[in-house]
Amino acid sequence: MMEFYDANGNKVYISFEKNAFSIEPRHVLVICRYKEKWLLTDHPNRGLEFPGGKLEAGETVEEAAAREVYEETGGIIETLDYIGEYYVEDKRNVPFVKAVLYAKVCTLKEKQDYMETNGPILKEETLLGELINPEYSFIMKDKVVPLSLEIIKEKYGDCLS
Repeated sequence: MMEFYDANGNKVYISFEKNAFSIEPRHVLVICRYKEKWLLTDHPNRGLEFPGGKLEAGETVEEAAAREVYEETGGIIETLDYIGEYYVEDKRNVPFVKAVLYAKVCTLKEKQDYMETNGPILKEETLLGELINPEYSFIMKDKVVPLSLEIIKEKYGDCLS
């Protein structure tokens, strides 16, 4: 388990195991691939980020991941893998745990409404070097995404950068 502080000054603990914390995940972050590209969404306030959000009543983590990816990008998930989870000691609200999943998307459907986002954005392989750019959300700039990408690269091979 590693710890660090996020952009809001909250202490974050990340683990690449399921059920690593005493509270269950109520949020998801879904790292997506579509046709050898990274599939992100364009949040109008935060910028480019991977899809994600809160679980709805009665939803599993996997169901929430599939719903959020579809709502925010129009993506239909082909495969989904649980990567890990992280605990945020949120100073303003109650602490929460977010599950990190890796999804391969087989289809992108064009939609009239992408919920709270401006829809899908596809990025090339060199994503990690770009995360410092201001077009990316603060969610992409702490250690969660880079560490998760390392785990995904180890698990799925050199096809990821």
